[in-house]
Amino acid sequence: MAVDTSVSKSVDVVSEPVRDIHTPEGSDNDSDNGKRPPPLVAKLIAVMLISCISFGSHWSSGVTGAMKSTIKKQMHIDNTQFSLLEASENFMATVLLLISGVITDRVGGAEMIVYGNIVYTIGSILVAAATTVRSFNFMIGGRIILALGDIATQIAQYKMFSSCNGFASTLGFELAIGKIGGFVGKSTANIIAKKTGNFAWVFWTSVFMNLFTNFASAAFWFFNKYCNRHYMGRRDAATKEQLTEKNKKFELQKMFELPWMFWAVMAFSIFQTSAATVFSQNATELAEKRFNVDSIKAGWYSSLSQYAGFFLVPCLGVFIDVLGNRASVLCACGLGMLLSMVLINFATSQAGTGAAFGIYAIAVSLGPTSVIDSIRTTLWHQSVFGSAYSLKVTMNNAMSIIIRIITGALQDADDNSYRRVVQVYLVLGAGATVIGTAILIGTFFTDNLALLQWTRKKRLTSGAEIIERIRERSLVTDKHRTRTIAMVAFGALIILVLGSWVAYIWGAVTGHNS
Repeated sequence: MAVDTSVSKSVDVVSEPVRDIHTPEGSDNDSDNGKRPPPLVAKLIAVMLISCISFGSHWSSGVTGAMKSTIKKQMHIDNTQFSLLEASENFMATVLLLISGVITDRVGGAEMIVYGNIVYTIGSILVAAATTVRSFNFMIGGRIILALGDIATQIAQYKMFSSCNGFASTLGFELAIGKIGGFVGKSTANIIAKKTGNFAWVFWTSVFMNLFTNFASAAFWFFNKYCNRHYMGRRDAATKEQLTEKNKKFELQKMFELPWMFWAVMAFSIFQTSAATVFSQNATELAEKRFNVDSIKAGWYSSLSQYAGFFLVPCLGVFIDVLGNRASVLCACGLGMLLSMVLINFATSQAGTGAAFGIYAIAVSLGPTSVIDSIRTTLWHQSVFGSAYSLKVTMNNAMSIIIRIITGALQDADDNSYRRVVQVYLVLGAGATVIGTAILIGTFFTDNLALLQWTRKKRLTSGAEIIERIRERSLVTDKHRTRTIAMVAFGALIILVLGSWVAYIWGAVTGHNS
């Protein structure tokens, strides 16, 4: 779920986007007159509320994957149908996320988070009711409603962070708390099911956590309004750009001016994020088979593989804010993903699988902060961060649908074995490694990618001049090339989304969803 730090909140950062060429450099927001900068206590309160929302939402998000074996048995469904259940949320995201991103850029994130969390809670109630009556069709319907709320909050969550300084640090802390919430939710799901004797109670517990998230969202909304009235907004320390939470108009044209560096980061994410998402879905069941343990112990193992590196995330955020080296982190993340998937494929013993899970825990912790902050760093217009991030999430959801349906079908065709499924993970890990390495090598040859490596000192001392030159070349001198690259990338994204819809419909038909 999400939260919005609006112009009034923050924590100091380095990776701010450059001044919008359509905005006069010295223009201050008139509403800032007579206001003072937000004090440290206001920043800490904002981070605390954001973390509460993140904890609750991540707790709920890990439950279904942890309960895969139980859901299949109790709901009498196969792997293809389970993949369809998981993909239903991704399907709705591919339809509505881009629209949500554009709207979030226009209206800001705070209100969208409140409304989105309310819808999300309604969806979670329907899912819990579906598990109570053991209705698979009802459960899919609940997941679709739940997805509508999630769509409204996904973009708003990071849009709020993008309008304040300290983006990577704040993001890292929020993601770390989210990982703790995900760990608690996933590791206790099967325990709750066993102790209560009814797995539906796991989903009703998720409802209670969503109610807590709603309370935190409402508290943040009121706090956000208070900060807007009493404190001034933030400026980019290097370029003096006024950082805003929302725009005065829709900025559709700027979406077609997204630089090729942004699309390079997107190419990395399509492999790394998709591999992490789909592997997380199946990690508990894979642990059951590889370690020959029950679902409770498997839940602990898979939770550790996904969340054990939570302590690295806030440290990584501070590291990126101060020392940069985003491309280096992307490359390291890709290499870690590849190594873990190589072990999953070829070291099938308990020791080999344990080592793979451990390496994966570290590698997956490097991904979200570095990818999201790299997206923000490559943008010419901070005002369209929500739209740009929505492209990333739309792409990841589309890819996840395709991979989930394929791996579900492979597992069913392979007598419930993961022999061929893990080969798909290996291909995705290899793709992330190739692109991450290419981005890192590119930083030595072009300033366009070199800015991903800049330290805070470099950005503050000489970054503005270099960024201005690169931006002018991209938006003025090579404007036609920039638009051509953006249009081709948009076209490829549309094809991917359409392919995911075909895969989803195919899964619905061949999964015998009746």
